[in-house]
Amino acid sequence: MLYINNLKKSFNKKEVLKNISIHVEPKEIFGFIGHNGAGKTTTIKCIVGILDFEEGNILINGNSIKENPIACKKELAYIPDNPDIYEYMSAIKYLEFIAGVFQMNKDLFNERVNALAKDFEIYERLGDEIKSYSHGMKQKLVLISALMHTPKLLILDEPFVGLDPKSSFILKNKMRELCAAGSSIFFSTHVLEVAQKLCDKIAIIKDGEIILHGETDSIISDDKSLEDIFLELEG
Repeated sequence: MLYINNLKKSFNKKEVLKNISIHVEPKEIFGFIGHNGAGKTTTIKCIVGILDFEEGNILINGNSIKENPIACKKELAYIPDNPDIYEYMSAIKYLEFIAGVFQMNKDLFNERVNALAKDFEIYERLGDEIKSYSHGMKQKLVLISALMHTPKLLILDEPFVGLDPKSSFILKNKMRELCAAGSSIFFSTHVLEVAQKLCDKIAIIKDGEIILHGETDSIISDDKSLEDIFLELEG
């Protein structure tokens, strides 16, 4: 579903991504881990077409993000690390706007939004303006906007930041359900315990380079957690 091959990206002649290669297959949850400034968000912004890149290629369901960005974006949903959304709109109007972009059937939209809003406990607030929402509520709203149209590829940048424990639990279950239905998920996180339990595969990035990449079960040992391995690799 997602193929990143030899991705290179520079800012002001400084190379910040160095030959990044990652493959995410259908039904996989892929965790992307690294310290602040390692290149996680830059990689994600290249995947979703926000940033251009000098070398390499990114394919989403066989389409190049450079050559056919619209086809790629029809397949994915992206949630950035900060939910900056249209605060003058009501939550339901925002969701209707996103549904229009993805040409969702109205009945299906109502069914999925009602169910997701109840799960994330913002159903009673859908008519309120987004500017009245807390950070955590905005995070729930953008999660609903991403999940409601069942994307083939879900890209998340630090999705658990700002969520309460119950909402985090619900999100993890929704991620598993989405992949069980055939989709793929690629997400960055600092919550290593969640990555260890949730991800089929993991990559660790340091200073723009992948320093560890593989199946979670093959990386984790009986006496070392993902946190232990990450801290050793970080020096």
